[in-house]
Amino acid sequence: MKRKLPNITGKIWSCSAIVFVLIIWQIVSTIGLVDRFMLPSPIDVVQAFLGEFPTLMKHSVITLSEAFIGLGLGILLGFVMAVLMDAFDGLYKAFYPLMILTQTVPTVAIAPLLVLWFGYEMTPKVVLIVIVTFFPIAVGLLNGFKSIDHDEVHLLRAMGAGRMQIFCYIKFPSALSQFFAGLRISVSYAVVGAVISEWLGGFGGLGVYMTRVKQAFSFDKMFAVIFLISLISLVLMKGVDLLQKKCMPWEKENGL
Repeated sequence: MKRKLPNITGKIWSCSAIVFVLIIWQIVSTIGLVDRFMLPSPIDVVQAFLGEFPTLMKHSVITLSEAFIGLGLGILLGFVMAVLMDAFDGLYKAFYPLMILTQTVPTVAIAPLLVLWFGYEMTPKVVLIVIVTFFPIAVGLLNGFKSIDHDEVHLLRAMGAGRMQIFCYIKFPSALSQFFAGLRISVSYAVVGAVISEWLGGFGGLGVYMTRVKQAFSFDKMFAVIFLISLISLVLMKGVDLLQKKCMPWEKENGL
């Protein structure tokens, strides 16, 4: 009960802050401090969301398909790179600076090139998502691999364990916490990356829909899409939390 009370109190404060922002937003829109077509009220946004719900769901399927394919490939690439760089110090010294370099280039600068090279289909979207999602996974796993207890490694080696056994029983379990921390970041990056790539061209998706309603000056629908993107990201991050609890039950047992 003592553990649940701070969580409940924290949620009350968070909900109160959201309600306060919505009330201020509604007042500003109602009294006309900002033109209503530029800043629709929360009620207008909800009405637009409900009215466009079937269309939004249709575009969401396309965006989520791109996001999940890119995220899956990003996780695979990040895992392989982390394992290889941990096993071979030369690869770590050679490729780690290049990994950092890929994150210094703005996403909006990469996206036009990918569209130019791969066209307007799904491929450029998936490539962009892989670029923005593999880095948190690779770095999280690398940090986890390097934070192991070396006494445990020496003990397993003294018992005749090989490199694969050390990886399976010590390194990978030790890196799970950092992996899921990186995965939380990557799932939000995947959705945002898909939307950004869709801004530059495509035949469907939330980014394409946002471009169309912006050109039509339908800002209530624009805010409805932003709300939906935020909701999708929060749901995916919550899904990662649930997956972590399933994969790491010992953290719950230890009260972490």
